[in-house]
Amino acid sequence: MMIRDVPKSERPRERMIRDGAQSLSNQDLIALLLGSGTKTESVINLAAHVLKHFDGLRLLKEASVKELQDIKGIGEAKAVTLKAALELGKRVQQSTFEDRYTIRSPEDVANYMMEEMRHLTQEHFVCLYLNTKNHVIHKQTIFIGSLNASIVHPREIFKEAFRYSAASIVCLHNHPSGEVAPSHEDMEVTKRLVQCGKMLGIDLLDHVIIGDQRFCSLKEKGYL
Repeated sequence: MMIRDVPKSERPRERMIRDGAQSLSNQDLIALLLGSGTKTESVINLAAHVLKHFDGLRLLKEASVKELQDIKGIGEAKAVTLKAALELGKRVQQSTFEDRYTIRSPEDVANYMMEEMRHLTQEHFVCLYLNTKNHVIHKQTIFIGSLNASIVHPREIFKEAFRYSAASIVCLHNHPSGEVAPSHEDMEVTKRLVQCGKMLGIDLLDHVIIGDQRFCSLKEKGYL
């Protein structure tokens, strides 16, 4: 079957735009990189041959340009494109582990976020999502505005935790005044998040208030 015989809505490019890259198979992704097939073979079938030749992704990730060109229908341009994509994926994976920041203390939290948050003119409620080794795997601004227990909803916070398979969370918010003493609302929000985290099995490690070159850990204050 040639690509023109596939309904347009079901072609890899259209499905990626509509449903996201995660919806595509390995074969579909390789087909997108190849761009076109040959006179007698569709790009989908050519992608299947690439995967079969290299026993899936296991050997493909180490294939050289010359080895890729050994497949009928893969010229130099297609081989270089595939190799570039494989190398980029490898570098992304390496940088993901090398660049992760580790949270071991409230000072680590403050050092990580101080410059980003201390000059903000509105309150920002931010969550850091950590893996089992306390590496930051995701950062998300959940809410902007005055902190209120009814507005900062646990659903939004823990939805992101599940999305990134986080083992624990650190919450922060800034006080534009520069003062870092926790308010009644700060303590109520913290208490609510601790309770929800216990029910869901995702620990709230700390809630840190950021001021101007100062910070306050609600954990150190005994509110967690």
